[in-house]
Amino acid sequence: QLVESGGGLVQAGGSLRLSCAASGRTFSTSGMGWFRQAPGKERAFVGAIRGSGSSTYVADSVKGRFTVSRDNAKNTVYLQMTSLKPEDTAVYYCAASGGPYYGNSYAGYDYWGQGTQVTVSS
Repeated sequence: QLVESGGGLVQAGGSLRLSCAASGRTFSTSGMGWFRQAPGKERAFVGAIRGSGSSTYVADSVKGRFTVSRDNAKNTVYLQMTSLKPEDTAVYYCAASGGPYYGNSYAGYDYWGQGTQVTVSS
């Protein structure tokens, strides 16, 4: 089970940190990803991290503003978001693969959280 938290309403230029807590199994060897879905749009890749945490990457649209990290001792993955823009408004989902995959395709992930709303006002 994956449970996201940390979403909310923030002004443009502000910051939020999303958390994704995993339970029911250990995800320390699993790739983890963050996706988002805005109203009327398809789910889009945001960022991902290798199981060990040694490698991460983010989508071009958030590069330089968002960072993915994880704490395997806490079975938790984070998405640090800074310099938020109104176009970042979406429901944010974390996902875990059943193996090492940590790519940008949602089809590669086997477990999904319920999502957390992030709203950025202008």
